[in-house]
Amino acid sequence: MQYKYITIEGNIGAGKTTLSHLLQETFNAKLVLEQFADNPFLPKFYQDRQKYSFPLELSFLADRYKQLKEMLSNRDLFSEYIIADYLFIKSKLFAKVNLPEDEYKLYETLFDIIYPSLPQPDLVIFLDAPLQKLKLNIKLRNRDYEQQIEDQYLREIQESYLQYIKSDTQRTLIIDTSQTDFLNNPLQFQQLLNYLQNDYSFGRHYLHF
Repeated sequence: MQYKYITIEGNIGAGKTTLSHLLQETFNAKLVLEQFADNPFLPKFYQDRQKYSFPLELSFLADRYKQLKEMLSNRDLFSEYIIADYLFIKSKLFAKVNLPEDEYKLYETLFDIIYPSLPQPDLVIFLDAPLQKLKLNIKLRNRDYEQQIEDQYLREIQESYLQYIKSDTQRTLIIDTSQTDFLNNPLQFQQLLNYLQNDYSFGRHYLHF
């Protein structure tokens, strides 16, 4: 596979981490997973979005930047594969949804200062999951603080991602995951691996099962 640095993206519950683990095992890659479990603001955010949005988004911005900067700055550009279950731009996408305008402008200023210093992935895989599948996955993984996520919030996050993808020229493979189960369907996963052998031009490309 020619893509040395692949990022998996998608809405909450889209299956990013599961697919990241599968690709990491297949290519013996370095795995970069978002560190959310120890974030003290995340459970509080779901209880009171207005109060905790800004500290949550700042903490994620700092954590993601630190993690990606350390991992990517030390990689072997010629031989090492890296699979990440998040794209740094998601910080800005979530902030746009969660923050009031004045706080977002401040946040955007900070984001724009640090963003250019990060290497960009060779390929973004976006998991386009319907609302009902997101809700099922959220229920099955059973994180207490996620169980009260509103449908409207998931729709807003999805729309934020889709608007970004439409405007971005990055090499992106969009997968309709309505009927996919990469973990339990080896044939589907092999089809994805076959697609990863292709030399995609920059822009959007689609994969349906």
